[in-house]
Amino acid sequence: MTAKEILAELKPLGSDSYKKVMLNHGVKEPFFGVKISDLQKIQKRIKMDYRLALDLYDTGNYDAMYLAGLIADDARMTKKDLQHWIANAIHDPLATSTVPGVAAGSPHGWELAMEWIDSKNPLTREAGWATLRSLVSIKDDSELDLAELKRLLEQVRKTIHQAPNDVRSSMNSFVIAIGSYVQPLTDAALQTGEKIGHVTIDMGNTSCQVPFAPDSIRKVQKRGAIGKKRKSAKC
Repeated sequence: MTAKEILAELKPLGSDSYKKVMLNHGVKEPFFGVKISDLQKIQKRIKMDYRLALDLYDTGNYDAMYLAGLIADDARMTKKDLQHWIANAIHDPLATSTVPGVAAGSPHGWELAMEWIDSKNPLTREAGWATLRSLVSIKDDSELDLAELKRLLEQVRKTIHQAPNDVRSSMNSFVIAIGSYVQPLTDAALQTGEKIGHVTIDMGNTSCQVPFAPDSIRKVQKRGAIGKKRKSAKC
């Protein structure tokens, strides 16, 4: 299939009510308002298609760009591809979910994440912290640089309250991810969360609430799921 054919398939699946919700979550035109469950049905049919994913992302249509992340062949994504994707991730969900999910599954996730967290562009900084969050959720602890992750926790502690609004959200999620997925650093993440305290974030015209990192980590502890990794960072 071609990107043009996919767009034609997506258009009638759009919902005005869902589109309104997505506008409140930072999505910008053009897009149809296709529910993720409907995009996942198309994903199941296509499975992975590296070239089609690149073409879909380049349409600039949010629904197609989100689908691109679902069908991307992460292992084939080049640094140039991922840099192009983050440069064009004008929608907050793309910067915090789609691009980080693909980057984490690529060979370049760690390198790009460390570059992105120092970007002057807030969306790119968001994506950097979200990529780190995604990486620790899927990589075995033996593949992670625990000393560097501990240093990053300290960086979050020192800088989170001065960071831009959405970057604070991504940094807070990083602390929760470290505590939940990296068992050797759970105590360090809990301590970091306690020192940070509650993080104030403007969630816009949504009902979303900012999680208190230690509470979120302790919920995972109560389930006995600390250190349990995900198969994929994509969602």
